[in-house]
Amino acid sequence: MRIHNAYRLGLFGGLGALTAIAIGAALGQLSTVVTYIGIALFLALGLDPLVVWLERRRLNRPIAVTIVTLVVLLAVAGIVLAIVPTIIDQTSTLIANLTHYVQSTTSQKIIDNIQSLVPKSAFNVQSAIDGAVSFVTDPKNLASIGGGLLAVGVAIGNGVAGTIVVLILTLYFMASLRSMKRGLYSLVPASSRKEFQRLSEEISQSVGRYVLGQVALALLNGVLSFIVLTLTGSQLPAFFAFLAFLGALIPLVGTVSAAVVIVLAEVLLVPGHPVTWIVLAIWYLVYMQLEAYLLAPRVMRRAVKVPGALVVIAALVGGTLLGVLGALIAVPIAAAILLIVREVVIPRQELR
Repeated sequence: MRIHNAYRLGLFGGLGALTAIAIGAALGQLSTVVTYIGIALFLALGLDPLVVWLERRRLNRPIAVTIVTLVVLLAVAGIVLAIVPTIIDQTSTLIANLTHYVQSTTSQKIIDNIQSLVPKSAFNVQSAIDGAVSFVTDPKNLASIGGGLLAVGVAIGNGVAGTIVVLILTLYFMASLRSMKRGLYSLVPASSRKEFQRLSEEISQSVGRYVLGQVALALLNGVLSFIVLTLTGSQLPAFFAFLAFLGALIPLVGTVSAAVVIVLAEVLLVPGHPVTWIVLAIWYLVYMQLEAYLLAPRVMRRAVKVPGALVVIAALVGGTLLGVLGALIAVPIAAAILLIVREVVIPRQELR
């Protein structure tokens, strides 16, 4: 289309810019929904190898999908029933112990015990407590305190609702994964459809193997954490083991972040028993070395066939751009790019 009028050209350009801004704003508003869909699709691809494995045992796909769905639902229900009551019981015991400790000890002695853990020049506990009391008792800050508590409650509610939505979408995507793939393949020109289908199947299988491998590493971390926390007499072993499991699902930084949180929490919960959190710190340092240099490289090499250096770079880039979702999908995307380069780009270069 040729436009000879400068005013008309500027008008069309301005309308195009406004349209782009509107689309960007809409995508920003839908970022949470897009995140839910991405995580659910990622998990569905991870569960698909289990469905395929059942199909190879002469079960048709509807029955295989039903079995995997029931297993997933039972696993989620088992985790909730096994962990939540234990966490509630351990938290109640912890609160009772803290109450007894506070009642039997003067406030100044508590402050002195906490101050003994850190140098006074680095952190003055008494000054921090005085500042906190002044902030809480100031009527001007009541609105901000109430708003913060409300925000925490809303965040917890959104997290629970988001988990339910992701679970439902995962089961739906898993049941309709083949029809979704067929719809995607039909959009590709017939001349390139067969090659596109082959590459897509390899990529989806790679993603599935990666998800299963990452879940296996996370489960190993959670079980070993529970054993070590129990043997060392740590507080809330079930809760912190579950936290270690969730953290290990995030590649590269998840295990480190969860370990730091657990050790710092134990420092605050059992200040009079430094051996406990020292042993925990040593254990996580040893385990992180084993995972980084022995376990994770083998899983990644067998699952997605990505070099170790590229795994680190992909996880850093993905986490920086898209947060947790980016860190989760970065390695499979890197594997897909390597596959396309190896199967498409390099053969074309060889033909020139």
